[in-house]
Amino acid sequence: MASSDDLIKYITQRVVSYMGTPKEERRRRMAKEPWSTRWFGMLPFSMSLWKEDVVEKTRKRRRR
Repeated sequence: MASSDDLIKYITQRVVSYMGTPKEERRRRMAKEPWSTRWFGMLPFSMSLWKEDVVEKTRKRRRR
Protein backbone atom coordinates (compact mmCIF):
# COMPACT_ATOMS: atom_id res chain seq x y z
CA MET A 1 0.00 0.00 0.00
CA ALA A 2 1.15 3.55 -0.71
CA SER A 3 2.45 5.66 2.10
CA SER A 4 0.41 8.59 3.33
CA ASP A 5 2.88 11.06 1.78
CA ASP A 6 2.30 9.55 -1.68
CA LEU A 7 -1.44 9.70 -1.19
CA ILE A 8 -1.35 13.34 -0.13
CA LYS A 9 0.90 14.18 -3.10
CA TYR A 10 -1.50 12.43 -5.51
CA ILE A 11 -4.58 14.17 -4.09
CA THR A 12 -2.82 17.54 -4.19
CA GLN A 13 -1.86 17.03 -7.83
CA ARG A 14 -5.44 16.11 -8.75
CA VAL A 15 -6.87 19.17 -6.97
CA VAL A 16 -4.34 21.53 -8.54
CA SER A 17 -4.98 20.15 -12.04
CA TYR A 18 -8.74 20.41 -11.48
CA MET A 19 -8.47 24.02 -10.30
CA GLY A 20 -6.18 24.85 -13.23
CA THR A 21 -8.68 23.83 -15.91
CA PRO A 22 -11.23 26.40 -17.07
CA LYS A 23 -14.84 25.97 -15.94
CA GLU A 24 -16.14 25.48 -19.48
CA GLU A 25 -13.76 22.60 -20.12
CA ARG A 26 -14.69 20.89 -16.85
CA ARG A 27 -18.37 21.11 -17.76
CA ARG A 28 -17.76 19.70 -21.23
CA ARG A 29 -15.93 16.68 -19.90
CA MET A 30 -18.63 15.75 -17.42
CA ALA A 31 -21.14 14.48 -19.95
CA LYS A 32 -24.06 12.73 -18.34
CA GLU A 33 -24.52 9.11 -19.30
CA PRO A 34 -28.00 7.75 -20.09
CA TRP A 35 -29.98 6.47 -17.12
CA SER A 36 -30.29 3.01 -18.67
CA THR A 37 -26.52 2.66 -18.82
CA ARG A 38 -26.09 4.02 -15.33
CA TRP A 39 -28.63 1.60 -13.86
CA PHE A 40 -28.11 -1.52 -15.97
CA GLY A 41 -24.63 -1.19 -17.50
CA MET A 42 -24.12 -2.50 -21.03
CA LEU A 43 -27.13 -4.84 -20.95
CA PRO A 44 -29.57 -2.47 -22.76
CA PHE A 45 -26.98 -1.72 -25.43
CA SER A 46 -26.23 -5.39 -26.05
CA MET A 47 -29.93 -6.23 -26.22
CA SER A 48 -30.53 -3.46 -28.76
CA LEU A 49 -27.70 -4.81 -30.93
CA TRP A 50 -29.15 -8.31 -30.67
CA LYS A 51 -32.62 -7.03 -31.62
CA GLU A 52 -31.25 -5.20 -34.68
CA ASP A 53 -29.47 -8.39 -35.77
CA VAL A 54 -32.64 -10.47 -35.41
CA VAL A 55 -34.75 -7.94 -37.32
CA GLU A 56 -32.16 -7.75 -40.11
CA LYS A 57 -32.04 -11.56 -40.46
CA THR A 58 -35.84 -11.82 -40.66
CA ARG A 59 -35.94 -9.12 -43.34
CA LYS A 60 -33.37 -11.03 -45.40
CA ARG A 61 -35.38 -14.24 -45.12
CA ARG A 62 -38.57 -12.51 -46.26
CA ARG A 63 -36.85 -11.10 -49.35
CA ARG A 64 -35.86 -14.56 -50.61
